[in-house]
Amino acid sequence: MGTETTSVAVHPEGVQPEVEAWSAVADTYAGRVHVEWDATAPVTPFGQLPFFIEYLKQGGLFDGWVADCPLSLSSPNAPRKRDLLGTVLLSVLAGHRRYAHITALRGDPVNPPLLGMRKVLSESLPPRRRGTRCAATSARSRKRRG
Repeated sequence: MGTETTSVAVHPEGVQPEVEAWSAVADTYAGRVHVEWDATAPVTPFGQLPFFIEYLKQGGLFDGWVADCPLSLSSPNAPRKRDLLGTVLLSVLAGHRRYAHITALRGDPVNPPLLGMRKVLSESLPPRRRGTRCAATSARSRKRRG
């Protein structure tokens, strides 16, 4: 009753082959974006983000999330709902676990426009907006839930 196992080399030892130059096009809220890979450039955690944003756009997921969000801000200085939700989404995708880490996104000139955002908000805005709702949107969201 002996069972023999053979090992399969998943990652062969030795020198890895060169990464080919490769490019693709992603359709985002900022229009079509040409994405190229550079084998000599440092790795970035947002390298695949244009394709994820294309998925959100093609499926209507981000627009639907923004439209269905019961948040209603009436101040003339209030940020757009898209900017607030986009800031939170980018922060989550970046692996941030604290609101203070949102500050790291503020210097990114590339990814916010891909979501149709005008700006990345300050880290102080999302926590202050957690309980903000107007009566009409609260009643509407309660109706949807049943």
